[in-house]
Amino acid sequence: MCRITHDITGLLHAWSDGDESALEQLIPLVEGELRRLAGAYMRRERVGHTLQTTALVNEAFMRLVDAKQVRWKDRAHFLGISARLMRRVLVDHARARGYRKRGGGARRVTFDEALVAGPETSLNVIALDRALEGLALLEPRQAKVVELRFFGGLSVEETADVLHMSADTIKRDWRLAKAWLARELEGAGA
Repeated sequence: MCRITHDITGLLHAWSDGDESALEQLIPLVEGELRRLAGAYMRRERVGHTLQTTALVNEAFMRLVDAKQVRWKDRAHFLGISARLMRRVLVDHARARGYRKRGGGARRVTFDEALVAGPETSLNVIALDRALEGLALLEPRQAKVVELRFFGGLSVEETADVLHMSADTIKRDWRLAKAWLARELEGAGA
């Protein structure tokens, strides 16, 4: 285990145990990871999105700080929860702006198009969130893979590390989840 990962895990445990100074030491160690996650999320959003990467990091971190009941296991657990919180922030933001009612100015694209498209393409984050919640009911592990890969921007290897699985399992889950989500999004007209 590398030293920084060990430091992060130790600080997460101390923070879970109520050591506020651990949080102060943790912030500089995880800020880069949170920015990377937020950047991956924001690349999937429409051009001119009113929420910027820094604001997404800040909002997610505020929610993390408020999650005092979480018993952090390790860096991977932290990244998984962070990715989920960032997704929630974006969904909450989209709902607050009335995307469902007005379409948010987003151009309709398929899930696969959004995976390979540049920043000028956006996907209806509310429709994807609904579809991902449906997938989580049927295949929770596949939903976690999508959350980490699509929203979190993690590679296959990083996702395998976070979920403590083989890269082959992640690739299979990713392929199956993409097919299921694409079918759901097409059926929903998202």
